[in-house]
Amino acid sequence: MISIVALLLCGPAALLATAILAAAFSRHTAATRLVYGAAFVISAALLAIVAGHLVGNPGEASATLPLGLPWTGARFRLDGLSAFFLIVVNLGGTITSLYALGYGRHESQPHRVLPFYPAFLAGMNLVVLANDAFSFLLSWEFMSLASWALVMAHHRDEANRRAGYIYLVMASFGTMALLLAFGLLAGPAGTYAFDAMRMAHPGPLAAGAVLVLMLLGAGSKAGLVPLHAWLPLAHPAAPSHVSALMSGIMTKVAIYGFIRVVFDLLGAPTWWSGVAVLLIGGVTAALGILHALMEKDLKRLLAYSTIENIGVIFASLGLALAFKANAMPSAAALAFTAALFHVLNHSFFKSLLFFGAGAVLTSTGERDMEKLGGLIHRLPVTSFVFLVGCVSISALPPFNGFASEWLVFQAILRSPELPQWGLKVIVPAVGGMLALSAALAAACFVKAFGITFLGRARSAAVERAHEVDRWSLAAMAVLAAFCLLAGILPGFILDGLSAVTLSLIGDRMPVQMAEPWLSIVPIAESRSSYNGLLVFAFIAISASLAAFFIHRFASHALRRGIAWGCGFADAVPAAQYTAVSFAQPIRRVFGGFAFRARETVEMPAPGSLEPARLKVDMHDVAWEIFYQPITGAIDFATERLNHLQFLTIRRYLTLVFLYLVTLLLVLALWP
Repeated sequence: MISIVALLLCGPAALLATAILAAAFSRHTAATRLVYGAAFVISAALLAIVAGHLVGNPGEASATLPLGLPWTGARFRLDGLSAFFLIVVNLGGTITSLYALGYGRHESQPHRVLPFYPAFLAGMNLVVLANDAFSFLLSWEFMSLASWALVMAHHRDEANRRAGYIYLVMASFGTMALLLAFGLLAGPAGTYAFDAMRMAHPGPLAAGAVLVLMLLGAGSKAGLVPLHAWLPLAHPAAPSHVSALMSGIMTKVAIYGFIRVVFDLLGAPTWWSGVAVLLIGGVTAALGILHALMEKDLKRLLAYSTIENIGVIFASLGLALAFKANAMPSAAALAFTAALFHVLNHSFFKSLLFFGAGAVLTSTGERDMEKLGGLIHRLPVTSFVFLVGCVSISALPPFNGFASEWLVFQAILRSPELPQWGLKVIVPAVGGMLALSAALAAACFVKAFGITFLGRARSAAVERAHEVDRWSLAAMAVLAAFCLLAGILPGFILDGLSAVTLSLIGDRMPVQMAEPWLSIVPIAESRSSYNGLLVFAFIAISASLAAFFIHRFASHALRRGIAWGCGFADAVPAAQYTAVSFAQPIRRVFGGFAFRARETVEMPAPGSLEPARLKVDMHDVAWEIFYQPITGAIDFATERLNHLQFLTIRRYLTLVFLYLVTLLLVLALWP
């Protein structure tokens, strides 16, 4: 009988075969429909296999293929953690492929996308299934290269080429960090298998180095500050359905890599490791959403918002490490479950929002919110599902973003029980940063929805807009339904995550489905509880009753008048709020230290008919501090070394001779 792992490996093999066929026939008129249809079927089949395995036999399974390194083979394994992330990957792949069946027909150069799309899905599946360092790194690099090719699909655009270059550099840096981390875990014996690494138990110094390297390697792929530089460049450059995969799914594969090493392979954590991850997560969340608020490009806004949500997840993982190090398994289980739940929720609403941005881009040809507006009349279905995504990501009940972030704050409230005074101070401070991030996220997506869909059209492109195809609408509707269901029935998901939490933390949250009225009780009913279903029923009933009474009894009292136009009597689109003006108060509060923002006002002389001008100058502080010096040093070194290619043969031979002599001296002096 074929093992479950071997059966799952057939999925990536089929996706790679689809990629090869797509490379050969991508210019055919039916290629788009066939490639995305095949990806949809394969991803759905993998999803069904994993779900069936969890329901029928939630145990572990492994397989070894005669590939990879000599005498080692390629090891693959399915356990609770990999099963959960396989569900995230393949559920995202299924819905994205459904969306792409319609969106892909508008792609100007499908032959540059079709071969790499199924390869990207295959790479993510293989990363999650890998059970040795060589297979993991090979799959990781394959995933990175496939996604880089998708980012470079529209390579004639200079901005896209720059985005692809930075992404490739950051991906290479991340892989190097992961390679060093696995080298430390392998130790002198050089054991590449994860099973052997679990038994190695590295010392405190090596464990600290592995944690730092994993934050660099996995954090660069996930988008932790200051390793986020590629993300707001690459996500807008890629086609919208690829952006949804990269933001909603690929960043979760990076989180999987971090969890696999830090929570599984590295052994017992120390409390300071929780502090490091917690602080980085809090700073990432706050800076990510501040950057998102300043954006007027819709896809860049969503990319920066991904950074904020990655920060929330890592902050919760840092809490889990701190609680686990202090022998508080129930609190660690709560924080870890909250992180996994937010992983799933973010894959839902962020994919939905990128799909909505793709629908807007398809209909209008614009990503700049300053040129949009009034789309609620032209794209009614898209505007509704985009609103669902905005409410979900803003952590408003009864949708799923509130349920997972509420669990994170419930874990933060356990911090007074921690013995270290440093944690007693740092955890509430990070909790304040996360609360600020949640409030700013709500403001950010009020701006995103209001400027894009409400008001009057700001350009002629909006006047020509029309609703997108049924495939795209169906995919967005499914994700909107998932956002609601995960928010009003979170107990099913939390109980499903218990096996993962139990295997890595040693404890689990209380059984949620045993609670009356489908409530969720993270600790004890006397301390906190939440019932999304009752909240949803209350909102629906109260809103319906309010609308009924207003229309039934207050209609005769309505009167119409001219809306206050802030002193502008002409109802022109230019008199509306813009994305920049909406964010101005927040920019004035936080921009000085977060962006080094400066505003310059040019006022004409009295009586002059020239317009006044406001110039806003903002900087990416992380880029200027960390990356510009490195790029400057590289440019300086390359310019100085460039003359080496013009040396004579005698000078080349002299350099080679001196190099060999230096190597011999190093070997002779080596202790």
